[in-house]
Amino acid sequence: MNIEAIDVNESIGLVSKVLCDHDKRKGILISTLHKIQAENGYLPEDILRALSKKISIPLAEIYSVASFYKQFHFSPRGKKIVRVCTGTACHVRGAAKVEHALKDHYHIKAGETTPDLKLTLETVGCVGCCGLAPVVTVNEEVMGTIGPKKIKHLIHVIEEEGVAHGEN
Repeated sequence: MNIEAIDVNESIGLVSKVLCDHDKRKGILISTLHKIQAENGYLPEDILRALSKKISIPLAEIYSVASFYKQFHFSPRGKKIVRVCTGTACHVRGAAKVEHALKDHYHIKAGETTPDLKLTLETVGCVGCCGLAPVVTVNEEVMGTIGPKKIKHLIHVIEEEGVAHGEN
């Protein structure tokens, strides 16, 4: 992201007339962090340092804000984000076995990314598809009823370039 291109007044519109300069800078912080992450896949330290200088907000404060929100990440993430639902229905129907199979296959733990940046494995409390338990999402694609027989297919889908739509 081009930090030099940030225009505080333009970013927050008419509200800028009633806010002090510090409030204006704080007002654009979260949207700027979203833009940085969208461009880089995470929040690189060097860009956060440049942002800190550009908008005159201490780096510690920027990290404090970014670390408060779970959607911000401070290290590179995989091309595919695989989330295993660990909610009650998924747990009861074998989510732990699915998670274990993925951990074993990719040699990573939940919350980690493969060294080649192809995959990040996460667990989530609930996907909202309890009737399809256990559920895994690959990026935004929901795959349900992942039992022992479907784990190989799940790994095949994960390893494909694109995510297969409608395949379970």
